[in-house]
Amino acid sequence: MQTPTTAQIRTAIEVLDKLGERLNTDAAHSVMQLPDSRLGDDYAARIEARAIEKTTHIQTVAAQLKNWRDELLEQRKQCVSNHV
Repeated sequence: MQTPTTAQIRTAIEVLDKLGERLNTDAAHSVMQLPDSRLGDDYAARIEARAIEKTTHIQTVAAQLKNWRDELLEQRKQCVSNHV
């Protein structure tokens, strides 16, 4: 496996951030469409819980990518300082 560039990792992080935003927007839209009833409230709670679960997972993956990017940047700095 070839190591991605820091720019590729940054792009992946941006895509994940946009995906999280889209999930939240879609969940909010879905909740707004539900009837104002007990069943609607129950369903809204499930939609919101699922959106939170998904966005939390996305944030975890994005944080892992940020750590990887930082490691790659640090390695690059060390390589440059060793070559000078």
